[in-house]
Amino acid sequence: MELSSLAHLQKQSKKSFNDQKTLIKKVLAGKEVKCRHCQQLLQFELKTEAVTAKVYCQKGCTDIELDIS
Repeated sequence: MELSSLAHLQKQSKKSFNDQKTLIKKVLAGKEVKCRHCQQLLQFELKTEAVTAKVYCQKGCTDIELDIS
């Protein structure tokens, strides 16, 4: 893999991480945020014994598991 390709991949990964972090902050702050794919509202589900904490849409387009200890 070329160095320029690796740098581009790293830049994309960093942007994706920051976009997800911003999205999670908005949902946890109680703001209405829509899935960018299906336009349904994103929901937050608190961690239980059976389910990991996550931010998701009903269709499953967006499904971000959160590591809350």
